[in-house]
Amino acid sequence: MVIDDGQESGNAASGKAGEIDMSSCCAHCGIAEVDDIKLTACDADCKLVRYCSDKCQRDHRPFHEAVCKKR
Repeated sequence: MVIDDGQESGNAASGKAGEIDMSSCCAHCGIAEVDDIKLTACDADCKLVRYCSDKCQRDHRPFHEAVCKKR
């Protein structure tokens, strides 16, 4: 997901303007990690995705399961 706001503010992780680091967003709902929202890694410790809640992890499991098992 790329959000382009037309500004040349850049992202330290990617170096591209307006780009969001997806590792800092919930894999299911897309909410960004901020001070009051902490994301947790997949229970299998695959380090591919992070979630904001147990509900998001359960709901996303069917989509992530095949990728997680391939690692």
